[in-house]
Formats: sequence, C-alpha cells, structure tokens
Amino acid sequence: MRVLIIEDEHKIARALGKALQQETYAVDIAYDGDEGYAMATTEPYDIAIIDRMIPGEYDGLAIVKAMRDAKIHTPVLFLSALDSIHERTKGLDAGADDYLVKPFALEELLARVRALLRRPTEQQSTILSAGDLTLDPANFNVERDGTPIQLTSREFALLEYLLRNQGRPISKETIISHVWDYDANVLPNTVEVYVKYLRAKVDAPFKQPLIHTVRGFGYKLEAA
Repeated sequence: MRVLIIEDEHKIARALGKALQQETYAVDIAYDGDEGYAMATTEPYDIAIIDRMIPGEYDGLAIVKAMRDAKIHTPVLFLSALDSIHERTKGLDAGADDYLVKPFALEELLARVRALLRRPTEQQSTILSAGDLTLDPANFNVERDGTPIQLTSREFALLEYLLRNQGRPISKETIISHVWDYDANVLPNTVEVYVKYLRAKVDAPFKQPLIHTVRGFGYKLEAA
C-alpha cells in the first residue's frame, strides 16, 4: 500500500514515514502544500496523511477539496493542532475521512490508518484470499493450504497488492508506483526479481500456480 504524508515538520514527517515503512507501506513525503498538492492530485495513493496547517498556496483544506473536486477518493487523515469542534467539522466537511489532533500517539495513528484502509469501495473481508492462499494484513501472516509462508516486507507488500487487485492484469510500472517509494530507484527488472521470489514461496511448493505473467504487460494473481 502506498501512503502520502504532507507535513512541514520534518521530524514528525520522518518519524511517521519510518513507522509506516516498518508496517510494510511505501511512503512518499511532501514538506509543503504546493508539493503535496501536486503529488496528491497526480500520483496514485491508497491513503494520504495531511497536516491541516501545511504552509504554501495550498493548505490542508485546499488540498483535500482539490482532490475531491477531481474525483480522487483516496482516504485522507488530517493531522492538526486545532482541536475545536468547529475546526474538526471544517476538516471533515472539506472531504477528510478522519481527524487526529496533535500531539498524538503513534500507535493510534497507525490504527487509524489501518481502519481507513479497511474501507474499500466494495465491502470485503479484512483477510485477503485467493483459492487456498490467505493473507492477513493486520498480523503480517500468509498461509497457503494451511502452511505458513514467511515473506520479507517487500514480498508481503507485493503479494498484498496483487491480492487486492486479483484477476486484473497489472503493469510493472503500476506495481512499482504502489509497492515502492516515489523516489526509489526501481526498474521493471526489479519487479520481475520479486515476482520470482514470490513464486518460489507461494506457487512452487503447491500444485496450482496463482501468479500469472501477462506477456508484454505485467502480472495478475488469479485462482483457477
């Protein structure tokens, strides 16, 4: 899952980024409203964490309004030192999905991020599955036919993204944009390498392959 953080306090932004990366998210950070606006309205994200009072031509409210006007439905969590009911209402009315007042506990922010990511357009189980493969994003567990599978954080993120889009062909470029950080030096060949790692753990020991190559395009995960 790919997360955008728009926060001008570098210490807070870096701490959030590190915590989210440890939870297997790919993280991009913008330190002012103008850069944040550009990234939020042009790049695909699964969730955005936005400082309400970010400096620049676009503050937090303006960024969220612009996203919603552009029909971008990425879940948004506002961060703000403004804790009055009036300010919270303004943030939610602008299009934010949740509002967290500073200072906050990191554990609470991570829990709210997980909660927002469990709000898909179509209702689905928290446990992702395809055939006899199951993946539990909350507990970092993967099993196939009852057998636990140990994955690295990047392998887990790749498998989770494939599962969330199962049955759909996904290009290597799209995989890179969701599984790796924005500024990561990743080539299409890197995706091929990680798909090979996944197949060795998820497909090779079992009879039915789930990860399929779409020639000239990318990959899809699909159970027969």
